Amino acid sequence: MVRHRYFVGPVAIAAALVLTTGSAAHSSGVGEPASPARVGTMAASAGCGRTPTLTSGTHTIQSSGRNHTFILRIPDNYDINRPYRLIFGFHWLNGTAIDVATGQTVQRDVWAYYGLLRLSNNSTIFVAPQGLNNGWANTGGQDVTFVDDMLRRIEADLCVDTTQRFATGWSFGGGMSYALACARPNVFRAVAVLSGAQLSGCSGGTTPVPYLGVHGIRDSVLNISLGRSLRDTFVRNNGCTAQNPREPSQGSLTHIVTAYSCRAGFPVVWAAFDEGHIPAPQDGAPGVSGSTWVPAETWRFFTQFETTPPPPPPGTGACRATDTVDAWNTGLTSNITITNTGTTTISGWSLVFTLPAGQTITSGWNAGYAPMSGQVTAGNVSYNAEIAAGASVSIGFQATHTGNTAAPSSFALNGATCATG
Repeated sequence: MVRHRYFVGPVAIAAALVLTTGSAAHSSGVGEPASPARVGTMAASAGCGRTPTLTSGTHTIQSSGRNHTFILRIPDNYDINRPYRLIFGFHWLNGTAIDVATGQTVQRDVWAYYGLLRLSNNSTIFVAPQGLNNGWANTGGQDVTFVDDMLRRIEADLCVDTTQRFATGWSFGGGMSYALACARPNVFRAVAVLSGAQLSGCSGGTTPVPYLGVHGIRDSVLNISLGRSLRDTFVRNNGCTAQNPREPSQGSLTHIVTAYSCRAGFPVVWAAFDEGHIPAPQDGAPGVSGSTWVPAETWRFFTQFETTPPPPPPGTGACRATDTVDAWNTGLTSNITITNTGTTTISGWSLVFTLPAGQTITSGWNAGYAPMSGQVTAGNVSYNAEIAAGASVSIGFQATHTGNTAAPSSFALNGATCATG
């Protein structure tokens, strides 16, 4: 039966829990590249306006010294000037990227990319990555780095709305989506975790991210208590009012969806269903179905952010930015110090400034930069995401110039103008 193709046994998952929480949970992004861009600060990726070299199909990239593959699905009649939503779909333990891309374990095509492809109406670029050993152990943060590398490759070539990146997955894939919410809260706008647990670690895990959790009350592989624990992390992070949401009774074969009352822009939704460890439950009958209600809930959750970028994280107080420029012939370096002059810790930041005409960034350190000229956004990386009250972080870049070597005249941190000098 097709259900056996995605079955994940309790012993295998238990082993994954021991191995991955012991390795990845303590990772702090060792060898991590700078984040591609911070959520809510810039809409269009570098690939906008370019004739793409990437096509729908399987692609191979190097990450952490190993070959990795991912399947890409580009919308029909792709428009190089239209920034598209980007959704990552992560497979389960012993599943494959092909399973996600085709939907073959539930209903081919209908359940492609967890049923989201058919709802997207060519509005979304989809990615199905292939995990090492058909899982997402995320040892030393290598799977998060793989995602960083995919983002860099895809967004350099395709037109992506960088405020519209999402991740979802079932079981181990849900654990990987949760790991991204923890480690890349300023990269992904929201995640949907289907019957997941902390299987791929949680580096960070203190910054708000919109969160949808879906879990079966009779899950004998990953008990629903594990899913509730993941949910409650973001109930706290997102400033939600704590509650014990209603869940269906055993034997009802129904589901109940609860929306928490949270900080604006950072919702948490919990959907509990009366079934076991399955990815595509249906109401009124046991087992999986291509007519499952889960894709509609996920799509509704993701698409609510189309026109409303997230507000800056809490704790964004006053700031000061100083810039020291060292110029020569046609090049320069810029060393910027950002100081939190407020009274509370800043958790997650982006610094926006405009480069003088003729300046183009060629490389940078301690932040991710996008785009490379004009109005630039520098976003934090994992090891400097927090700036305590009174503390500073230093970032910088190297750039070319055509004669104007002046520093930017103003800086804004998480939307607030900083003092300079």
